[in-house]
Amino acid sequence: MRYTELLSPARDLACAIAAVDHGADAVYIGAPRFGARAAAGNSVEDIQKLCDYAHQFGVKIYVTLNTLLRPEELEPARLIAWDLYHAGVDAFITQDEALLRLALPPVPLHASTQMDNRTKEDVVRLKKLGFNQVVLARELSLEQIKEIHEAAPDVTLEAFVHGALCVSYSGRCYASEYCFGRSANRGECAQFCRLPFSLEDANGNTLIKDKYLLSLKDMNRQKYLEEMLDAGVRSFKIEGRLKDIAYVKNVTAAYREALDAILKRRPEFARSSYGTSTYTFQPDLSRSFSRGYTDYFLFGRTSDLASPETPKSRGREVGRVKEVRRDCIIVSSTEVFSNGDGLCFFDEGGNLQGFRVNRAEGNHLFVNSNFINSEVKIRKGDRLWRSFDKAWEDMMSGKTAERRINANFLLEDTEQGFKLTFSAENGTNRSEEFVQEHQLARTDQTASIKEVLCKLGDTPYVCQNVEVRFSQPWFIPRSVLAEWRRKLIEKEKPMNAKADFEQKAKANFEPNAKADFEPQSLKLDFQPSTLPNQLMTCRFCLRHAWGQCLKERHDGNEKWQEPLYLVLGDGRRFRLGFDCKKCEMTVLKP
Repeated sequence: MRYTELLSPARDLACAIAAVDHGADAVYIGAPRFGARAAAGNSVEDIQKLCDYAHQFGVKIYVTLNTLLRPEELEPARLIAWDLYHAGVDAFITQDEALLRLALPPVPLHASTQMDNRTKEDVVRLKKLGFNQVVLARELSLEQIKEIHEAAPDVTLEAFVHGALCVSYSGRCYASEYCFGRSANRGECAQFCRLPFSLEDANGNTLIKDKYLLSLKDMNRQKYLEEMLDAGVRSFKIEGRLKDIAYVKNVTAAYREALDAILKRRPEFARSSYGTSTYTFQPDLSRSFSRGYTDYFLFGRTSDLASPETPKSRGREVGRVKEVRRDCIIVSSTEVFSNGDGLCFFDEGGNLQGFRVNRAEGNHLFVNSNFINSEVKIRKGDRLWRSFDKAWEDMMSGKTAERRINANFLLEDTEQGFKLTFSAENGTNRSEEFVQEHQLARTDQTASIKEVLCKLGDTPYVCQNVEVRFSQPWFIPRSVLAEWRRKLIEKEKPMNAKADFEQKAKANFEPNAKADFEPQSLKLDFQPSTLPNQLMTCRFCLRHAWGQCLKERHDGNEKWQEPLYLVLGDGRRFRLGFDCKKCEMTVLKP
Protein backbone atom coordinates (compact mmCIF):
# COMPACT_ATOMS: atom_id res chain seq x y z
CA MET A 1 0.00 0.00 0.00
CA ARG A 2 1.23 3.47 -0.89
CA TYR A 3 0.15 6.20 1.49
CA THR A 4 -0.75 9.76 0.63
CA GLU A 5 -0.74 12.84 2.78
CA LEU A 6 -2.72 16.07 2.70
CA LEU A 7 -0.51 18.62 4.46
CA SER A 8 -2.19 21.77 5.77
CA PRO A 9 -0.74 25.01 7.19
CA ALA A 10 -1.34 26.52 10.60
CA ARG A 11 -0.30 29.85 12.01
CA ASP A 12 -1.46 28.92 15.52
CA LEU A 13 -3.05 26.18 17.61
CA ALA A 14 -6.62 27.05 16.62
CA CYS A 15 -5.82 26.90 12.90
CA ALA A 16 -3.96 23.62 13.39
CA ILE A 17 -6.84 21.93 15.19
CA ALA A 18 -9.17 23.20 12.47
CA ALA A 19 -6.89 21.64 9.85
CA VAL A 20 -7.07 18.29 11.65
CA ASP A 21 -10.85 18.46 12.00
CA HIS A 22 -11.29 19.32 8.33
CA GLY A 23 -9.31 16.35 7.04
CA ALA A 24 -5.56 17.04 7.06
CA ASP A 25 -3.26 14.03 7.31
CA ALA A 26 -0.45 16.27 8.54
CA VAL A 27 -0.08 19.87 9.70
CA TYR A 28 2.96 22.12 9.50
CA ILE A 29 3.37 24.88 12.05
CA GLY A 30 6.08 27.31 13.12
CA ALA A 31 8.47 26.70 16.01
CA PRO A 32 8.88 29.37 18.72
CA ARG A 33 11.79 30.73 16.65
CA PHE A 34 13.52 30.07 13.31
CA GLY A 35 10.29 29.10 11.50
CA ALA A 36 10.60 31.17 8.28
CA ARG A 37 7.50 33.16 9.24
CA ALA A 38 8.45 35.63 11.94
CA ALA A 39 4.77 36.41 12.55
CA ALA A 40 3.76 32.76 12.97
CA GLY A 41 5.77 31.38 15.87
CA ASN A 42 4.17 29.04 18.41
CA SER A 43 5.03 28.01 21.95
CA VAL A 44 6.20 24.50 22.74
CA GLU A 45 3.20 24.16 25.04
CA ASP A 46 0.76 24.85 22.20
CA ILE A 47 2.60 22.47 19.90
CA GLN A 48 2.39 19.73 22.54
CA LYS A 49 -1.38 20.31 22.82
CA LEU A 50 -1.58 20.05 19.06
CA CYS A 51 0.39 16.79 18.98
CA ASP A 52 -1.84 15.28 21.64
CA TYR A 53 -4.94 16.18 19.65
CA ALA A 54 -3.65 15.31 16.19
CA HIS A 55 -2.11 11.98 17.11
CA GLN A 56 -5.54 10.67 18.08
CA PHE A 57 -6.20 10.51 14.35
CA GLY A 58 -2.72 9.52 13.25
CA VAL A 59 -2.21 13.07 11.97
CA LYS A 60 1.45 14.12 11.96
CA ILE A 61 2.81 17.44 13.14
CA TYR A 62 5.72 18.93 11.23
CA VAL A 63 7.44 21.92 12.77
CA THR A 64 9.33 24.45 10.69
CA LEU A 65 12.92 25.23 11.70
CA ASN A 66 13.69 26.50 8.22
CA THR A 67 15.45 29.83 8.45
CA LEU A 68 19.12 30.30 7.77
CA LEU A 69 20.87 30.48 11.11
CA ARG A 70 23.66 32.65 12.39
CA PRO A 71 26.40 30.76 14.23
CA GLU A 72 25.24 32.01 17.63
CA GLU A 73 21.73 30.68 16.91
CA LEU A 74 22.71 27.04 16.37
CA GLU A 75 22.65 26.08 20.05
CA PRO A 76 19.26 27.78 20.72
CA ALA A 77 17.91 25.98 17.65
CA ARG A 78 19.19 22.65 18.95
CA LEU A 79 17.55 23.20 22.34
CA ILE A 80 14.25 24.11 20.69
CA ALA A 81 14.48 20.93 18.60
CA TRP A 82 14.80 18.83 21.74
CA ASP A 83 11.90 20.62 23.43
CA LEU A 84 9.77 19.95 20.37
CA TYR A 85 10.84 16.31 20.30
CA HIS A 86 9.60 15.87 23.87
CA ALA A 87 6.38 17.63 22.85
CA GLY A 88 5.81 14.83 20.32
CA VAL A 89 6.47 16.37 16.89
CA ASP A 90 6.83 14.01 13.95
CA ALA A 91 9.37 15.86 11.79
CA PHE A 92 11.33 19.07 11.36
CA ILE A 93 11.19 21.04 8.11
CA THR A 94 14.64 22.59 7.73
CA GLN A 95 16.67 24.70 5.32
CA ASP A 96 20.04 25.21 6.96
CA GLU A 97 22.40 22.24 6.65
CA ALA A 98 24.28 23.52 9.68
CA LEU A 99 21.59 21.78 11.75
CA LEU A 100 22.96 18.45 10.56
CA ARG A 101 26.13 19.05 12.56
CA LEU A 102 24.16 19.28 15.79
CA ALA A 103 23.16 16.56 18.21
CA LEU A 104 19.55 16.57 17.08
CA PRO A 105 16.81 14.41 18.59
CA PRO A 106 15.71 11.29 16.68
CA VAL A 107 13.12 13.07 14.56
CA PRO A 108 12.87 12.78 10.74
CA LEU A 109 14.10 15.74 8.71
CA HIS A 110 12.23 17.20 5.77
CA ALA A 111 14.07 19.39 3.29
CA SER A 112 12.30 22.73 2.99
CA THR A 113 11.43 24.15 -0.42
CA GLN A 114 13.74 27.00 0.64
CA MET A 115 16.59 24.63 -0.25
CA ASP A 116 15.62 25.05 -3.93
CA ASN A 117 15.01 21.36 -4.61
CA ARG A 118 14.72 21.27 -8.40
CA THR A 119 16.72 18.32 -9.71
CA LYS A 120 17.12 14.62 -9.14
CA GLU A 121 20.73 15.29 -8.11
CA ASP A 122 19.47 17.66 -5.40
CA VAL A 123 17.07 15.08 -4.02
CA VAL A 124 19.54 12.18 -4.13
CA ARG A 125 22.06 14.30 -2.28
CA LEU A 126 19.49 15.24 0.37
CA LYS A 127 18.65 11.57 0.86
CA LYS A 128 22.32 10.84 1.53
CA LEU A 129 22.36 13.62 4.11
CA GLY A 130 19.51 12.01 6.03
CA PHE A 131 16.40 13.73 4.69
CA ASN A 132 13.52 11.32 4.05
CA GLN A 133 10.98 13.83 2.75
CA VAL A 134 11.74 16.63 0.30
CA VAL A 135 9.58 19.65 -0.49
CA LEU A 136 9.98 20.15 -4.23
CA ALA A 137 10.39 23.51 -5.92
CA ARG A 138 7.04 24.86 -7.05
CA GLU A 139 8.28 25.41 -10.60
CA LEU A 140 8.64 21.73 -11.52
CA SER A 141 6.56 20.10 -14.23
CA LEU A 142 4.98 16.66 -13.96
CA GLU A 143 7.76 15.21 -16.10
CA GLN A 144 10.45 16.68 -13.85
CA ILE A 145 8.69 15.35 -10.74
CA LYS A 146 8.47 11.90 -12.32
CA GLU A 147 12.18 11.97 -13.15
CA ILE A 148 13.05 12.81 -9.54
CA HIS A 149 10.75 10.08 -8.21
CA GLU A 150 12.39 7.47 -10.45
CA ALA A 151 15.85 8.56 -9.31
CA ALA A 152 14.95 8.56 -5.60
CA PRO A 153 11.92 6.26 -5.15
CA ASP A 154 12.48 5.88 -1.41
CA VAL A 155 12.24 9.62 -0.74
CA THR A 156 8.78 10.95 0.02
CA LEU A 157 8.14 13.79 -2.43
CA GLU A 158 6.14 16.72 -1.13
CA ALA A 159 4.72 19.30 -3.54
CA PHE A 160 2.63 22.43 -3.17
CA VAL A 161 -0.86 22.26 -4.61
CA HIS A 162 -2.48 25.49 -3.46
CA GLY A 163 -1.74 29.02 -2.29
CA ALA A 164 0.50 32.01 -2.83
CA LEU A 165 3.51 31.85 -5.13
CA CYS A 166 6.94 33.41 -4.84
CA VAL A 167 8.17 34.71 -8.19
CA SER A 168 11.74 33.70 -7.35
CA TYR A 169 12.94 30.18 -6.76
CA SER A 170 12.44 29.68 -3.02
CA GLY A 171 15.60 30.34 -1.07
CA ARG A 172 17.14 32.35 -3.92
CA CYS A 173 15.41 35.68 -3.31
CA TYR A 174 17.53 38.39 -1.74
CA ALA A 175 15.52 41.43 -2.88
CA SER A 176 13.76 41.97 0.43
CA GLU A 177 17.07 41.90 2.32
CA TYR A 178 18.77 44.16 -0.20
CA CYS A 179 16.02 46.80 -0.37
CA PHE A 180 14.53 46.73 3.11
CA GLY A 181 16.97 44.87 5.36
CA ARG A 182 14.46 42.05 5.86
CA SER A 183 15.69 38.63 4.80
CA ALA A 184 13.24 36.21 3.20
CA ASN A 185 15.54 33.42 4.37
CA ARG A 186 15.11 34.70 7.92
CA GLY A 187 11.31 34.73 7.87
CA GLU A 188 10.98 38.47 7.33
CA CYS A 189 10.07 38.84 3.64
CA ALA A 190 8.85 42.36 2.81
CA GLN A 191 7.15 41.10 -0.37
CA PHE A 192 9.22 43.04 -2.89
CA CYS A 193 7.46 41.06 -5.62
CA ARG A 194 4.06 42.50 -4.69
CA LEU A 195 5.12 46.11 -5.32
CA PRO A 196 4.20 48.17 -8.41
CA PHE A 197 6.95 48.65 -11.00
CA SER A 198 7.41 50.37 -14.31
CA LEU A 199 9.36 48.65 -17.05
CA GLU A 200 11.89 50.72 -19.01
CA ASP A 201 14.05 49.82 -21.98
CA ALA A 202 17.67 50.64 -22.78
CA ASN A 203 16.73 54.12 -24.01
CA GLY A 204 14.71 55.05 -20.94
CA ASN A 205 11.37 54.54 -22.66
CA THR A 206 8.57 53.38 -20.39
CA LEU A 207 7.18 50.16 -21.81
CA ILE A 208 4.77 49.39 -18.96
CA LYS A 209 3.84 51.85 -16.24
CA ASP A 210 2.97 51.15 -12.61
CA LYS A 211 1.93 47.52 -12.80
CA TYR A 212 2.52 44.68 -10.36
CA LEU A 213 4.87 43.03 -12.80
CA LEU A 214 6.32 40.41 -10.44
CA SER A 215 3.10 39.55 -8.61
CA LEU A 216 1.95 36.05 -9.51
CA LYS A 217 -1.47 34.50 -9.31
CA ASP A 218 -2.05 31.86 -6.66
CA MET A 219 -1.55 28.16 -7.27
CA ASN A 220 -4.54 25.85 -7.64
CA ARG A 221 -3.86 22.24 -8.66
CA GLN A 222 -7.04 20.66 -7.34
CA LYS A 223 -7.90 19.26 -10.78
CA TYR A 224 -4.49 17.64 -11.23
CA LEU A 225 -3.93 15.75 -7.99
CA GLU A 226 -4.16 12.34 -9.66
CA GLU A 227 -1.57 13.30 -12.27
CA MET A 228 0.73 14.45 -9.46
CA LEU A 229 0.10 11.23 -7.59
CA ASP A 230 1.07 9.19 -10.66
CA ALA A 231 4.21 11.31 -11.09
CA GLY A 232 5.38 10.35 -7.60
CA VAL A 233 4.03 13.03 -5.24
CA ARG A 234 2.89 11.58 -1.93
CA SER A 235 2.49 14.68 0.20
CA PHE A 236 0.17 17.41 -1.12
CA LYS A 237 0.96 20.71 0.54
CA ILE A 238 -1.30 23.72 1.00
CA GLU A 239 0.47 27.07 1.43
CA GLY A 240 -0.74 29.50 4.08
CA ARG A 241 0.92 29.72 7.50
CA LEU A 242 -0.15 33.37 7.64
CA LYS A 243 -3.71 32.73 6.43
CA ASP A 244 -6.76 32.89 8.69
CA ILE A 245 -8.74 29.98 10.07
CA ALA A 246 -11.53 30.26 7.46
CA TYR A 247 -8.96 29.73 4.70
CA VAL A 248 -7.49 26.68 6.45
CA LYS A 249 -10.91 25.12 6.98
CA ASN A 250 -12.21 25.70 3.47
CA VAL A 251 -9.09 24.81 1.49
CA THR A 252 -8.31 21.73 3.60
CA ALA A 253 -11.86 20.44 3.21
CA ALA A 254 -11.85 21.08 -0.55
CA TYR A 255 -8.63 19.14 -1.10
CA ARG A 256 -9.74 16.39 1.30
CA GLU A 257 -12.80 15.77 -0.83
CA ALA A 258 -10.77 15.85 -4.04
CA LEU A 259 -8.17 13.40 -2.74
CA ASP A 260 -10.78 11.06 -1.27
CA ALA A 261 -12.50 10.84 -4.65
CA ILE A 262 -9.20 9.72 -6.18
CA LEU A 263 -8.41 7.22 -3.42
CA LYS A 264 -11.87 5.71 -3.76
CA ARG A 265 -11.11 4.62 -7.34
CA ARG A 266 -7.39 3.97 -6.79
CA PRO A 267 -7.22 1.19 -4.15
CA GLU A 268 -3.42 0.95 -4.44
CA PHE A 269 -3.25 4.27 -2.58
CA ALA A 270 -4.53 5.13 0.89
CA ARG A 271 -4.48 8.15 3.14
CA SER A 272 -1.89 8.16 5.90
CA SER A 273 -4.21 9.13 8.77
CA TYR A 274 -7.68 7.99 9.71
CA GLY A 275 -11.03 9.35 10.69
CA THR A 276 -13.85 10.80 8.64
CA SER A 277 -14.57 14.52 8.60
CA THR A 278 -18.08 15.84 8.18
CA TYR A 279 -18.74 19.49 7.34
CA THR A 280 -21.54 21.96 7.96
CA PHE A 281 -20.66 23.79 4.73
CA GLN A 282 -19.85 23.02 1.11
CA PRO A 283 -16.13 23.62 0.47
CA ASP A 284 -15.63 26.23 -2.22
CA LEU A 285 -12.17 27.50 -3.18
CA SER A 286 -13.61 30.57 -4.89
CA ARG A 287 -14.57 31.89 -1.44
CA SER A 288 -11.03 31.89 -0.06
CA PHE A 289 -8.16 34.31 -0.63
CA SER A 290 -6.74 34.24 -4.14
CA ARG A 291 -5.22 36.50 -6.76
CA GLY A 292 -6.65 34.33 -9.50
CA TYR A 293 -5.39 30.82 -10.15
CA THR A 294 -2.69 29.06 -12.13
CA ASP A 295 -1.36 25.48 -12.21
CA TYR A 296 2.12 27.09 -12.42
CA PHE A 297 4.39 25.14 -14.82
CA LEU A 298 2.82 21.77 -13.99
CA PHE A 299 2.29 21.20 -17.72
CA GLY A 300 5.00 23.57 -18.92
CA ARG A 301 5.24 27.31 -19.46
CA THR A 302 2.09 29.40 -19.97
CA SER A 303 1.60 33.15 -20.30
CA ASP A 304 -1.13 33.58 -17.66
CA LEU A 305 0.97 33.33 -14.51
CA ALA A 306 0.95 36.93 -13.33
CA SER A 307 -1.65 39.20 -11.75
CA PRO A 308 -0.29 42.60 -12.84
CA GLU A 309 -3.41 44.62 -12.00
CA THR A 310 -3.36 44.00 -8.26
CA PRO A 311 -1.54 41.89 -5.67
CA LYS A 312 -4.69 41.69 -3.55
CA SER A 313 -7.40 39.09 -3.39
CA ARG A 314 -10.43 40.09 -5.45
CA GLY A 315 -12.51 37.18 -4.23
CA ARG A 316 -15.39 35.66 -6.13
CA GLU A 317 -16.88 37.43 -9.14
CA VAL A 318 -20.51 38.23 -8.29
CA GLY A 319 -21.93 40.20 -11.20
CA ARG A 320 -21.97 43.57 -12.97
CA VAL A 321 -23.22 47.01 -12.11
CA LYS A 322 -26.64 47.52 -13.66
CA GLU A 323 -27.35 51.03 -12.39
CA VAL A 324 -25.79 53.61 -10.07
CA ARG A 325 -28.16 55.75 -8.00
CA ARG A 326 -27.62 58.45 -5.39
CA ASP A 327 -27.10 56.03 -2.48
CA CYS A 328 -27.57 52.66 -4.10
CA ILE A 329 -25.90 50.38 -6.61
CA ILE A 330 -28.13 47.94 -8.48
CA VAL A 331 -26.35 44.76 -9.47
CA SER A 332 -27.10 42.24 -12.17
CA SER A 333 -26.37 39.05 -10.27
CA THR A 334 -27.76 35.74 -9.03
CA GLU A 335 -25.76 36.00 -5.79
CA VAL A 336 -27.26 36.69 -2.36
CA PHE A 337 -25.72 39.77 -0.73
CA SER A 338 -25.47 40.60 2.97
CA ASN A 339 -25.07 43.70 5.09
CA GLY A 340 -21.34 44.17 5.60
CA ASP A 341 -20.19 42.56 2.36
CA GLY A 342 -17.03 44.01 0.82
CA LEU A 343 -17.08 44.45 -2.97
CA CYS A 344 -14.40 45.63 -5.37
CA PHE A 345 -14.00 46.68 -9.00
CA PHE A 346 -11.44 48.18 -11.35
CA ASP A 347 -11.84 51.89 -11.96
CA GLU A 348 -11.31 53.70 -15.25
CA GLY A 349 -7.57 53.86 -14.60
CA GLY A 350 -7.31 50.11 -14.00
CA ASN A 351 -6.88 50.46 -10.23
CA LEU A 352 -8.66 48.11 -7.84
CA GLN A 353 -11.20 49.97 -5.70
CA GLY A 354 -13.48 48.69 -2.97
CA PHE A 355 -16.54 49.59 -0.95
CA ARG A 356 -18.63 48.22 1.90
CA VAL A 357 -22.33 47.34 1.60
CA ASN A 358 -24.22 49.04 4.42
CA ARG A 359 -27.52 47.41 3.59
CA ALA A 360 -28.48 44.79 1.02
CA GLU A 361 -32.04 44.49 -0.27
CA GLY A 362 -31.93 41.85 -2.97
CA ASN A 363 -29.75 43.23 -5.76
CA HIS A 364 -30.04 46.79 -4.41
CA LEU A 365 -26.86 47.53 -2.49
CA PHE A 366 -26.97 50.63 -0.33
CA VAL A 367 -23.59 52.21 0.27
CA ASN A 368 -22.21 55.41 1.71
CA SER A 369 -23.24 58.28 -0.57
CA ASN A 370 -19.77 59.78 -0.15
CA PHE A 371 -18.39 56.80 -2.06
CA ILE A 372 -20.76 57.23 -4.99
CA ASN A 373 -19.98 60.93 -5.12
CA SER A 374 -16.23 60.51 -4.74
CA GLU A 375 -13.60 60.76 -7.44
CA VAL A 376 -13.52 56.96 -7.60
CA LYS A 377 -16.34 56.47 -10.08
CA ILE A 378 -18.15 53.18 -10.33
CA ARG A 379 -19.85 52.81 -13.67
CA LYS A 380 -22.63 50.86 -15.28
CA GLY A 381 -21.23 47.60 -16.65
CA ASP A 382 -18.32 47.36 -14.19
CA ARG A 383 -17.55 43.81 -13.06
CA LEU A 384 -17.84 43.24 -9.31
CA TRP A 385 -16.00 40.83 -7.05
CA ARG A 386 -16.84 40.06 -3.44
CA SER A 387 -13.63 40.49 -1.47
CA PHE A 388 -15.37 39.98 1.88
CA ASP A 389 -18.35 37.64 2.18
CA LYS A 390 -20.02 38.49 5.49
CA ALA A 391 -22.36 35.49 5.58
CA TRP A 392 -19.56 33.08 4.67
CA GLU A 393 -17.16 34.52 7.23
CA ASP A 394 -19.81 34.38 9.97
CA MET A 395 -20.50 30.75 9.15
CA MET A 396 -16.82 29.82 9.02
CA SER A 397 -16.11 31.46 12.39
CA GLY A 398 -18.14 28.79 14.17
CA LYS A 399 -17.79 25.02 14.41
CA THR A 400 -17.80 23.73 10.86
CA ALA A 401 -16.45 20.17 11.04
CA GLU A 402 -16.19 17.07 13.15
CA ARG A 403 -13.72 14.24 12.71
CA ARG A 404 -14.37 10.77 14.03
CA ILE A 405 -12.70 7.35 13.78
CA ASN A 406 -15.01 4.54 12.75
CA ALA A 407 -15.25 1.83 15.42
CA ASN A 408 -17.16 -1.39 16.12
CA PHE A 409 -18.14 -3.48 19.16
CA LEU A 410 -18.62 -7.21 19.49
CA LEU A 411 -20.36 -8.53 22.62
CA GLU A 412 -20.26 -12.30 23.29
CA ASP A 413 -21.25 -14.50 26.20
CA THR A 414 -18.63 -16.63 27.96
CA GLU A 415 -18.76 -19.32 30.59
CA GLN A 416 -18.11 -16.82 33.40
CA GLY A 417 -19.84 -13.78 31.92
CA PHE A 418 -19.25 -11.74 28.81
CA LYS A 419 -16.49 -10.66 26.44
CA LEU A 420 -16.48 -7.19 24.87
CA THR A 421 -14.27 -6.44 21.85
CA PHE A 422 -13.56 -2.99 20.50
CA SER A 423 -12.03 -2.48 17.04
CA ALA A 424 -11.44 0.62 14.97
CA GLU A 425 -10.17 1.68 11.56
CA ASN A 426 -6.85 2.77 13.07
CA GLY A 427 -5.93 -0.87 13.69
CA THR A 428 -7.10 -0.99 17.28
CA ASN A 429 -8.41 -4.36 18.41
CA ARG A 430 -8.91 -4.78 22.15
CA SER A 431 -10.93 -7.32 24.12
CA GLU A 432 -11.71 -7.82 27.77
CA GLU A 433 -13.71 -10.46 29.64
CA PHE A 434 -16.02 -9.47 32.47
CA VAL A 435 -17.33 -11.80 35.15
CA GLN A 436 -21.09 -11.32 35.29
CA GLU A 437 -24.01 -13.52 36.26
CA HIS A 438 -26.11 -14.64 33.32
CA GLN A 439 -29.70 -13.43 33.57
CA LEU A 440 -32.32 -14.25 30.98
CA ALA A 441 -34.01 -11.17 29.54
CA ARG A 442 -37.78 -10.92 29.29
CA THR A 443 -37.49 -9.10 25.98
CA ASP A 444 -34.88 -8.72 23.25
CA GLN A 445 -32.08 -6.47 24.59
CA THR A 446 -30.21 -5.97 21.32
CA ALA A 447 -31.46 -2.43 20.66
CA SER A 448 -30.71 -1.34 24.24
CA ILE A 449 -27.20 -2.85 24.12
CA LYS A 450 -26.43 -1.04 20.86
CA GLU A 451 -27.71 2.24 22.26
CA VAL A 452 -25.43 2.04 25.30
CA LEU A 453 -22.30 0.95 23.44
CA CYS A 454 -22.73 3.59 20.76
CA LYS A 455 -22.51 6.41 23.29
CA LEU A 456 -18.85 7.28 22.78
CA GLY A 457 -19.19 10.89 23.89
CA ASP A 458 -16.18 13.16 23.39
CA THR A 459 -13.85 10.35 22.36
CA PRO A 460 -12.47 10.51 18.80
CA TYR A 461 -14.57 7.46 17.87
CA VAL A 462 -17.97 6.98 16.31
CA CYS A 463 -19.64 3.59 16.51
CA GLN A 464 -20.49 2.12 13.13
CA ASN A 465 -21.73 -1.29 14.23
CA VAL A 466 -22.49 -3.37 17.32
CA GLU A 467 -22.67 -7.13 16.92
CA VAL A 468 -24.26 -9.19 19.67
CA ARG A 469 -23.49 -12.93 19.77
CA PHE A 470 -25.48 -14.51 22.61
CA SER A 471 -26.39 -18.16 23.05
CA GLN A 472 -29.42 -16.94 25.01
CA PRO A 473 -31.19 -13.53 25.20
CA TRP A 474 -29.24 -12.32 28.25
CA PHE A 475 -30.00 -9.24 30.30
CA ILE A 476 -27.17 -6.86 31.25
CA PRO A 477 -27.96 -3.71 33.27
CA ARG A 478 -27.32 -0.57 31.22
CA SER A 479 -25.09 0.88 33.95
CA VAL A 480 -22.90 -2.24 33.92
CA LEU A 481 -22.64 -2.22 30.15
CA ALA A 482 -21.74 1.47 30.18
CA GLU A 483 -18.97 0.81 32.69
CA TRP A 484 -17.53 -1.95 30.50
CA ARG A 485 -17.57 0.40 27.53
CA ARG A 486 -15.81 3.15 29.49
CA LYS A 487 -13.20 0.75 30.82
CA LEU A 488 -12.37 -0.54 27.37
CA ILE A 489 -12.25 2.88 25.71
CA GLU A 490 -10.26 4.61 28.46
CA LYS A 491 -7.53 2.02 28.21
CA GLU A 492 -7.31 2.48 24.48
CA LYS A 493 -5.21 5.24 23.00
CA PRO A 494 -5.65 5.71 19.24
CA MET A 495 -2.51 4.77 17.39
CA ASN A 496 -1.45 4.76 13.79
CA ALA A 497 -1.13 1.22 12.48
CA LYS A 498 0.20 2.41 9.10
CA ALA A 499 3.84 2.20 10.00
CA ASP A 500 5.08 2.40 6.42
CA PHE A 501 4.36 6.13 6.40
CA GLU A 502 5.30 6.83 10.02
CA GLN A 503 9.00 7.36 9.28
CA LYS A 504 9.95 7.67 12.93
CA ALA A 505 13.74 7.57 12.86
CA LYS A 506 15.18 6.33 16.13
CA ALA A 507 18.80 7.33 15.62
CA ASN A 508 20.54 10.67 15.32
CA PHE A 509 21.47 11.73 11.82
CA GLU A 510 25.21 11.44 11.36
CA PRO A 511 26.98 13.72 8.86
CA ASN A 512 28.08 12.02 5.66
CA ALA A 513 31.76 12.74 5.27
CA LYS A 514 31.50 12.57 1.47
CA ALA A 515 28.73 15.16 1.26
CA ASP A 516 29.14 18.89 1.05
CA PHE A 517 28.33 20.04 4.54
CA GLU A 518 29.22 23.70 4.21
CA PRO A 519 26.29 25.24 6.08
CA GLN A 520 24.32 27.84 4.18
CA SER A 521 24.23 30.10 7.23
CA LEU A 522 27.97 30.64 6.82
CA LYS A 523 27.71 31.51 3.13
CA LEU A 524 25.85 34.77 3.80
CA ASP A 525 26.17 37.22 6.64
CA PHE A 526 22.82 38.85 5.80
CA GLN A 527 24.36 42.18 4.87
CA PRO A 528 23.18 43.78 1.59
CA SER A 529 26.75 44.49 0.50
CA THR A 530 27.59 40.79 0.45
CA LEU A 531 24.44 39.50 -1.23
CA PRO A 532 24.66 37.89 -4.69
CA ASN A 533 24.37 40.16 -7.70
CA GLN A 534 21.25 38.24 -8.69
CA LEU A 535 18.58 39.38 -6.25
CA MET A 536 16.02 37.02 -7.78
CA THR A 537 16.20 34.00 -10.06
CA CYS A 538 12.84 33.26 -11.64
CA ARG A 539 11.35 30.74 -13.99
CA PHE A 540 8.64 33.33 -14.60
CA CYS A 541 9.69 35.63 -17.44
CA LEU A 542 8.31 39.09 -18.17
CA ARG A 543 9.23 38.78 -21.83
CA HIS A 544 7.13 35.66 -22.19
CA ALA A 545 4.27 37.03 -20.09
CA TRP A 546 3.97 40.14 -22.29
CA GLY A 547 4.41 38.45 -25.66
CA GLN A 548 8.07 39.41 -26.15
CA CYS A 549 9.74 36.01 -25.81
CA LEU A 550 12.86 35.93 -28.00
CA LYS A 551 12.48 32.20 -28.57
CA GLU A 552 8.89 32.47 -29.77
CA ARG A 553 8.99 35.69 -31.83
CA HIS A 554 9.79 35.04 -35.47
CA ASP A 555 8.83 38.34 -37.11
CA GLY A 556 12.21 39.98 -36.48
CA ASN A 557 10.48 42.99 -34.96
CA GLU A 558 12.17 43.42 -31.59
CA LYS A 559 10.05 45.87 -29.57
CA TRP A 560 11.87 45.68 -26.24
CA GLN A 561 15.45 46.89 -26.44
CA GLU A 562 17.69 45.48 -23.73
CA PRO A 563 18.87 46.06 -21.14
CA LEU A 564 15.45 46.27 -19.48
CA TYR A 565 14.90 47.77 -16.04
CA LEU A 566 12.26 47.44 -13.34
CA VAL A 567 11.71 50.83 -11.70
CA LEU A 568 10.17 51.29 -8.27
CA GLY A 569 8.08 54.31 -7.43
CA ASP A 570 11.00 55.82 -5.48
CA GLY A 571 13.19 55.68 -8.59
CA ARG A 572 15.30 52.64 -7.75
CA ARG A 573 16.12 50.65 -10.88
CA PHE A 574 16.82 46.92 -11.19
CA ARG A 575 18.26 45.48 -14.34
CA LEU A 576 16.70 42.32 -15.74
CA GLY A 577 18.72 39.46 -17.12
CA PHE A 578 17.39 36.77 -19.47
CA ASP A 579 18.89 33.32 -19.92
CA CYS A 580 16.87 32.01 -22.83
CA LYS A 581 18.69 28.68 -22.85
CA LYS A 582 17.51 27.97 -19.30
CA CYS A 583 14.25 29.93 -19.74
CA GLU A 584 15.04 31.98 -16.64
CA MET A 585 14.85 35.65 -15.73
CA THR A 586 16.99 37.33 -13.10
CA VAL A 587 16.50 40.57 -11.19
CA LEU A 588 19.90 42.16 -10.67
CA LYS A 589 21.34 44.72 -8.33
CA PRO A 590 21.36 48.27 -9.73
